[in-house]
Amino acid sequence: MIETHQLSKYYGRLCALDRLDLELDKGDLFGFVGPNGAGKTTTMNILATLLIPTSGTAKVCGYSVHADGEKIRRSVGYMPDFLGVYDDLTVQEYLEFFGAAYGLARRERMRVINDVLDLTDLNYKRDAMVSSLSRGMTQRLGVARVLIHDPQVLILDEPASGLDPRARIEMRELFKELRNMGKTIMLSSHILSELHEMCNKVGILEQGKLVFFGTLDDVKLKLGVHGRVRIRVEADAERAMKVLAGLPEVAGVEQQDGELVVTRTEQSASNAPLAAALVQAGIGIDSMTPQDIKLEDAFMQLTEGLVQ
Repeated sequence: MIETHQLSKYYGRLCALDRLDLELDKGDLFGFVGPNGAGKTTTMNILATLLIPTSGTAKVCGYSVHADGEKIRRSVGYMPDFLGVYDDLTVQEYLEFFGAAYGLARRERMRVINDVLDLTDLNYKRDAMVSSLSRGMTQRLGVARVLIHDPQVLILDEPASGLDPRARIEMRELFKELRNMGKTIMLSSHILSELHEMCNKVGILEQGKLVFFGTLDDVKLKLGVHGRVRIRVEADAERAMKVLAGLPEVAGVEQQDGELVVTRTEQSASNAPLAAALVQAGIGIDSMTPQDIKLEDAFMQLTEGLVQ
């Protein structure tokens, strides 16, 4: 649904985007991560046909950003980081305006507006003035607007920016529902924990260069945390270490904060042999917790804190 090859953008001598390669499939929910000035918004603007790349290629829904701008705009819902709204309209009037702009017939337009208001939980605000909406409601209205023409791809730049915790949770659930509907979603955010919870693919950008692209499992493999588990034993941690270290399923074991951190071999897919060995050795287990890499940790390890 989205494909870029060696995509670059220069502003004079400044390289905002450096040979970006991306490939997103139908139904992907892709989290775009990077510090301010990394090139995320530049990428999104190119994909939305608002910017012309300096070199390289990009396709959205099979259409080229160079030659098929109108077709891409019909297939994409783009929401910028700062959403412009018309304050002197009601929510329904605002959506009617954009429905008409996309050429929807009046009867069809009202049906679609009712659907997107239901989907974004804004039905009870249909007669409210846009100027009276909270930040969270305005962001939801922005999502409703980009859904008016039923796009296959959503490109959302910082959609959760400035939202309170409840609004962020509601927005996150909305994105999950849209993904379940088959939408391909590309979104940027600085709230890395939320991307970790809902995205199946992530990309980390720094100084215009993509330093990582893949699934969260790919992150674990790259950082060497595949198959880690934290074990707290009732007593005799030293003997437990020796028991675990002797197992063919274990690549390494160390103590951290009163727990044993065990790294399984890549061939080992289960923690059951670890528990069985400890029980057989007469060592009681208080807890056994799989250790998951957090996106925040991956970001800190894969980037150097560089800005343009």
